Amino acid sequence: MKNPRILLIDDEVAFANNLQKLLSKRGYDVIVAYSGSDALNIVGENEFDVIILDMKMPEMDGIATLKKIKQKTPHVEVVILTGHGSIESGIEGMQLGAFDFLIKPVRIDDLQEKVSEAYRRKRLFEKKENPKLSRRE
Repeated sequence: MKNPRILLIDDEVAFANNLQKLLSKRGYDVIVAYSGSDALNIVGENEFDVIILDMKMPEMDGIATLKKIKQKTPHVEVVILTGHGSIESGIEGMQLGAFDFLIKPVRIDDLQEKVSEAYRRKRLFEKKENPKLSRRE
């Protein structure tokens, strides 16, 4: 099974770049967007398996970004990153179609496990939608 293609959306540049490096070292293809509006432009031009989405961002927050992403690409799996004080927004995100959420600061092993679970779910859905996919692998 190939590693998922990931879009990481976080306005904290140093955090996002560090996470991108850590995930890339583990074999993931990771593109970073530093705002919700940038992410929506990238989602329109590229296909992703899993999106890692920060909840607290200026201009367009994670909930607004999630809603628009799900309108554009309903089958992409989204893992939300949220701070301790905003667990409610993680739950709200799941009600809006996110796969799951993790609380920052996040351990890279926990994030990798969540991304793998989300990717497995996306692949299962794709195989149900298009049974020919499973024959190609």
